[in-house]
Amino acid sequence: MTDDPIDPRLQEIAQRVFDAARAGDADTLTAYLDAGVPVNLTNGSGDTLVMLAAYHGHAPAVQVLIDRGADVDRLNNRGQSPVAGAIFKGEEDVVRVLAAAGADPRAGHPTAVDAAGLFGREDYLALWDGTTTR
Repeated sequence: MTDDPIDPRLQEIAQRVFDAARAGDADTLTAYLDAGVPVNLTNGSGDTLVMLAAYHGHAPAVQVLIDRGADVDRLNNRGQSPVAGAIFKGEEDVVRVLAAAGADPRAGHPTAVDAAGLFGREDYLALWDGTTTR
């Protein structure tokens, strides 16, 4: 840990990028990422841009992040994965995008498999070609 304060300008940029992910602003995300903001930028809760966009149901923003190399399986500080969060929220388009990108349905806790069972959405599991049976 360092005692050096974070440059307020960098904090402001990071906040804008996190806000764009939450809002699903794919154009703003694209601009910041293409300007050099790390695609796996993580907030103080361990949430990546993918986690925020997925949890808030923004499939196009999730796709922008995936296209730029985002880690679709990175867990937050609570051990949650983006795909499990999307299933929890019932965000089918996001689940489809993450499954197509190879998201691991068994990553984290609860896993996407667990969340699908809990919410009676075993249909989501078919997106992984039947490899996710309990």
